[in-house]
Amino acid sequence: MDEILDIFFSPYKEYSFLNIFLESIGIFFGFLSVWFSKQNNVLVYPTGMISTSIFVYLLYSWDLIGDMLINGYYFIISMYGWFYWSQTKNGETLNKIAIMNKSDKITVIILFIFALIFVFYIYILFDKLNSIIAIVDTITTAIFFSAMWLMAKRKLENWIFWIIGDILSIPLYFYKGLVLTSFQYLVFTLIAVVGYYSWEKDIIYEKK
Repeated sequence: MDEILDIFFSPYKEYSFLNIFLESIGIFFGFLSVWFSKQNNVLVYPTGMISTSIFVYLLYSWDLIGDMLINGYYFIISMYGWFYWSQTKNGETLNKIAIMNKSDKITVIILFIFALIFVFYIYILFDKLNSIIAIVDTITTAIFFSAMWLMAKRKLENWIFWIIGDILSIPLYFYKGLVLTSFQYLVFTLIAVVGYYSWEKDIIYEKK
């Protein structure tokens, strides 16, 4: 048992109390954000913005440039998503859950390619493209860029991107010694699966 606990918590011996505290707070609000997203609740955005603000600082400290940038992007697009989800007319929500159309698919492809190139360039610029971790981080960043845009547009397929990105992030963060964050992405994966089916039911209900 002690050996197992050591695997999970020994990396934190090198971290300051402040960083451990901030990671815990960021994870807490991250859980809240994903849960509100599953519930199709606009509170996904204010809770998410608190979490991403914290992780921008932490990820820079951990040299995960790609994920740092994506959290900054989360914060910005969350403001748009908050506005988009909040639009109503005569008490009715204007922008309800929907399935991607042709225009959405083209946008996602462009966004994904742009994110790959951009983050790859940033890693080169900071001379951080020196391991497989950086490559995986670049790919997950592109996936999450696409996922966040689709969520802001309230598209069902955002969950598919979250699931793929979350699964890739679990070993990424564990390898970096960020065990709490790795566990967070494991839970995120499970919630994303439930979220997909929950949103799908809402679409079916609206069509009746």
